[in-house]
This record gives sequence, C-alpha cells and structure tokens, in this order.
Amino acid sequence: MDEEVIPVLYVENARTAVAWYARLGFAEQWEHRFEPGLPAFVEVARGPVRLFLSEHEGDARPGTLVYLRVRDVDAVAAEFGVPPQTAPWAREIELRDPDGNRLRVGTPTAR
Repeated sequence: MDEEVIPVLYVENARTAVAWYARLGFAEQWEHRFEPGLPAFVEVARGPVRLFLSEHEGDARPGTLVYLRVRDVDAVAAEFGVPPQTAPWAREIELRDPDGNRLRVGTPTAR
C-alpha cells in the first residue's frame, strides 16, 4: 500500500458536489451512509488524486483550500470559463465548489 494524504471537504449535498467535481475530471469511487437518510461520505478520484466529500458536520470546515496540480490548467480553465493567471511557479486558476471550498488548480511552469 502506498501512503497518501486525502483531503476531506465538507459538502451540504454529496450528489451536487460529485457532479461539480466531475467537471474537474473526478469520478465517484464509492459512497457510505451509516443508514439510509443519514449523511453521506463519498470518495472521488482523478487518476491517483483522491478527495473525500463529507456531509457530516464537523468533518471539515467550509472554505478549505486544496491545491490541485494538473497537466493542463488551460483545459480546466476553459471548462469553468475562468482565465488562468501566471505566477512564477505555475499557471493557476482558483475555483469555489458549491459549498465554498476553494480549489487552486495549477500547472507548474518550467524553471
């Protein structure tokens, strides 16, 4: 097993969040509920990158910032209709998911 870090993001509605993250290239891997009608806990993945999306209050704070390094930030920028900015370390965009979580998405620049 490889060790990894998986950020947990709070979401009000897992279905809405999964659909939004699909636009970033993430696919739902699984969903867990302790019982029908209770809050959902969902894993989404984009290749080897994973996020946990949790409806459980207290699992994470709204407004969390996650940095996502991608091969082609311009394609992501086009999907969301935002212009990338160039910083010394990367071309980047910043997005907010439906629950206010911030995602800074970037492609490193050659040094």
